[in-house]
Amino acid sequence: MNGGRHATARRGGGGSLGLVVLAGVLAGCGDEAPASAPAPTSTAVGEVTTAPDGAQEITVQTGDDYVFVPDRFTVEPGTVRLTVVNAAEEMTHNFEFTSDAGPEEIPAGISLLAPGEEKTIEFTVTAPGDHPFECSFHVQLGQVGTMTVRG
Repeated sequence: MNGGRHATARRGGGGSLGLVVLAGVLAGCGDEAPASAPAPTSTAVGEVTTAPDGAQEITVQTGDDYVFVPDRFTVEPGTVRLTVVNAAEEMTHNFEFTSDAGPEEIPAGISLLAPGEEKTIEFTVTAPGDHPFECSFHVQLGQVGTMTVRG
């Protein structure tokens, strides 16, 4: 009887060792990106950069929390390419510059942005000052922000 128990103990111990080795191999695989994975092309949220064509580019994010991130950013006069990413799981948003609230009208906007969607608008600004923007669906909840054009 003693020998049978001893043999069972070895099988269990060997199986445990095999699981530990397998877990280590799988954990090592998880740290490596597949060779075919594309390199990220978008810039960080809120960072204003200049594209090769001279347009200023910025990405603004929104989600289920009724805020824009960032809610303030600054650009120079000229062409602006603005991408809005809706990282929400449930909320639909929009993006528009508040009418009659800034030094110039900016008609470009995004009428509907479903959860997980992103859209880009392009426009030109010339007048220095603060250009307020909003999600008109949630402006009463404070989903507003400001784009400042340097003068």
